[in-house]
Amino acid sequence: MNTTGILEFLTIFILAIFVGNEVVSRVPSILHTPLMSGSNAIHGIVLVGAMIVLGTASGAAQMILGFLAVLLATLNIVGGFTVTDRMLEMFKGKPGAGAARKQSADAEDGAK
Repeated sequence: MNTTGILEFLTIFILAIFVGNEVVSRVPSILHTPLMSGSNAIHGIVLVGAMIVLGTASGAAQMILGFLAVLLATLNIVGGFTVTDRMLEMFKGKPGAGAARKQSADAEDGAK
């Protein structure tokens, strides 16, 4: 590969970092959970691709890179589901809070 090719790839990579940062920073917080779920699905596809590449690897370097790809994709999926689960827990009410609300609503109705 010549120097021009490396500079082109490096330029695209740096531009992708800036564009990705701008796009992600402008996402409203209400959309984070659905986007994490979609991201988990994409990482599942990445994991399948990494396993296919690892299965066809022939040299030591390919085996190491394939193993790292499988490991990192797996960590990404597990971390994504963990974060999504924690986000969804924030939207659940406390146990017994529904009964307390119902009693206070009944008391207000009785007072009228």
